[in-house]
Amino acid sequence: MAKNIKFKKVKKNLDQAGIKFVRILWCDNANIIRGKAVHLDLLSEYFNSGVGISTGQQGIPVMQDVVIPETGLSPVGEVRLVPDWSTLKLLSHAPGHASVMGNMVLAGEPWAMCPRNFLTRSIAAAKDRGLSVKAAFENEFYLLRPTTKGLEPADETVFASSYAMDLHREVINEIADSLIAQGIPVEQYYPESGPGQQEISMRYTDALAAADRQIAFRETVKVIAYKHDLAASFLPKIFPNAAGSGCHIHLSLWQNGQNLLPDEQGICGLSPTARKFIAGILHHLPSLMALTTPSVNSYRRLLPHCWSGAYRCWGLDNREAALRIPSNPIGCPTHLELKTVDASANPYLALGAVIASGLDGINRNLEAPHPVNIDPGNLSDEELATQGIDRLPSSLGSAIACLQKNDILLQALNSELSQAFLAVREAEWATMKDWELEQEVKTLWARY
Repeated sequence: MAKNIKFKKVKKNLDQAGIKFVRILWCDNANIIRGKAVHLDLLSEYFNSGVGISTGQQGIPVMQDVVIPETGLSPVGEVRLVPDWSTLKLLSHAPGHASVMGNMVLAGEPWAMCPRNFLTRSIAAAKDRGLSVKAAFENEFYLLRPTTKGLEPADETVFASSYAMDLHREVINEIADSLIAQGIPVEQYYPESGPGQQEISMRYTDALAAADRQIAFRETVKVIAYKHDLAASFLPKIFPNAAGSGCHIHLSLWQNGQNLLPDEQGICGLSPTARKFIAGILHHLPSLMALTTPSVNSYRRLLPHCWSGAYRCWGLDNREAALRIPSNPIGCPTHLELKTVDASANPYLALGAVIASGLDGINRNLEAPHPVNIDPGNLSDEELATQGIDRLPSSLGSAIACLQKNDILLQALNSELSQAFLAVREAEWATMKDWELEQEVKTLWARY
């Protein structure tokens, strides 16, 4: 009876809003956002049980819709993509359409290979320790003009140029309006360093909602750019001599409504719990990168002196460190920023793995190394070794190799999800490892 009442309420609201189709979305192991849309007239048939998708969908790489056999998946088998109706959003940028995130369900239970369920499990593991996680994704992306010669930046401006704000005022305003209409608060915007590059940051929220917002953000930006005769791409590296695009994860730990990170007596103003969490992330970071920077193209961005987090270290307001602690003008720091992330990452897998890594640091009482207050790229190899600072993996192949040996993260993912995820990554690495940038961009810019 309760489910019937809920359906009638949702159906009435969608009718009043003029909705024709409800898109049920998922994000696969290649970080492609996919969906199936149900017409409102027949929504009652799918409201509770969702739509069917092939199990093979979690075995497809970014290059083409072909199931990789090593994933253990095939065209045989089906799971249900069941809507989480708490995520329902009306899409002002796509009149007549609404969207809802789907959970992958097999035989009435969460499917082992569901990325959204992995994040849910990581959140539950934190809850078991009395902790909750709040997070936000901070995206950089390019506005581009497709031409007969290829992609060109939508402007030739520099960092934080007010002229660039004027050039793109209409498209940025429409993106912000659409995000806000979907219940996603927009915090800051500015033109980034690259020509045509933008950054828009969303307000933090609970971890699962933060990942859902990241899906909505990517969808919204790309559609609205298209409406303005532009193309938007979150690909980490598009132009060889211009800035890459990251997607930094900001996060904080809470308990009983209290932020656990600040501590006036602590190193960099951080509590022992925060420093253990940092230690866990840094310990696992070479493996984490297979999840947070999972594209072959990602590693063209991760270079010294590029503010991308190419070194395994942390520091207060240090934008060359993989983990930056943003200072707080009115007190101790309140959150962490992981910079070694980009938007080719599935947000559920990336954030879930970051949480699992940080919790391992807490569980094992790991001690964070000394914070770094200089650019590590200016240190010699000997100085780096003395301070315990590592250069992070410089290729997807290296990150995959690290993850394959990381029992903590493999167990957190579970055997089925880790097998499928690694097989997809290995297929992408084998195919694209010798590609030139031009070929990567041609294949991937529209995927991300």
